[in-house]
Amino acid sequence: MGSAMMEKHSYVYILTNRPYGTLYVGSTTDLLKRVWQHREGVFDGFTKQYRLTHLVWYEVHTYIMEAARREKLIKRWNRDWKVNLVQKMNPDWRDLYADITA
Repeated sequence: MGSAMMEKHSYVYILTNRPYGTLYVGSTTDLLKRVWQHREGVFDGFTKQYRLTHLVWYEVHTYIMEAARREKLIKRWNRDWKVNLVQKMNPDWRDLYADITA
């Protein structure tokens, strides 16, 4: 039983700056911390440059490798497919950060 058996949940997520705005797809083992980092602009890069701070979609996975595979798959999707994915879970494009911090 290696360390993979002891992994905590992992997540794939989508951030935006406004409804139907620029989209960013990422994955992490700590969704709260990672979204907080995006919101605070901790790291330079795409999300900081475009102010992508609103968590509008996420998905839970058992292992980080599953989440990473799903992230790579979604990143290859066309924009309409990503928008539809968000709209299925979050039709109002609400920022879900408050929901996951409650």
